[in-house]
Amino acid sequence: MIDLSKLTAGKTLTSLETDILTYIVEHITDIQDMGVRAVARETYTSPASVIRLSKKLGFTGFTDMYYSLLPLIKQAEHGENHTESRFLNRPLSSLVKDCSLETMDAFIDQVLMNKQKYIFIYATGFSKIIAEYLYKKLLVLGKKVIMSSGSDSVGVFENNLDDIGVMLVVSKSGETDQVYQKLKTASEAGIYTVSYTQDSSNRIAELADLSIQISDSHKLDDQNLLPNVFFPGVLFSFELIVERYLDRFSS
Repeated sequence: MIDLSKLTAGKTLTSLETDILTYIVEHITDIQDMGVRAVARETYTSPASVIRLSKKLGFTGFTDMYYSLLPLIKQAEHGENHTESRFLNRPLSSLVKDCSLETMDAFIDQVLMNKQKYIFIYATGFSKIIAEYLYKKLLVLGKKVIMSSGSDSVGVFENNLDDIGVMLVVSKSGETDQVYQKLKTASEAGIYTVSYTQDSSNRIAELADLSIQISDSHKLDDQNLLPNVFFPGVLFSFELIVERYLDRFSS
């Protein structure tokens, strides 16, 4: 399932540009042979409008947009042809490419060693399920934690700002607006921020003080219909950090 809002998050498109993007997504297989002029003709626009759209979305031009969107759209529509053995035999290290020792130590020092204030966890949708695990794990580790999601009153967050030392968010796309706005508020309040997102350029990862990006094999699968390693990857990364944290006290 393709959600155009994930492609356009943080960009302001005109209705005409949205129509062009919709056409491109729906006809992605034919786009390369068509070229800019044909796409413009089919959408009753101009080649300049198509190029302008590609630049707004962060691509260098029409060709770059096509080659970037094609695999994402195909994965979202059909999924990769993985057998069970390929899925299970994927190296665990490939799930957390950027969870280096430096990153883990930063998480430990800024989050797990935080004793004075609360750790505030925020997530929505499927990410909320993962956030609940992090929340309960931190509780049994003796940490002061608050968890909230999109269904909770905004007061749960805003009325406790002075008592929050760390904000941790989980967002598969890295573009969920509710999550982004909460993270922005926390950042402006001087709160240390940590994000778990997919391994792509996204607003939430760019805003967070500490960004942990997890492999996401289906970046445009907004409904989480396809087999994916993102969510187990978040848990694996977190457990790696906990292991390193506990090792500090056993050595």
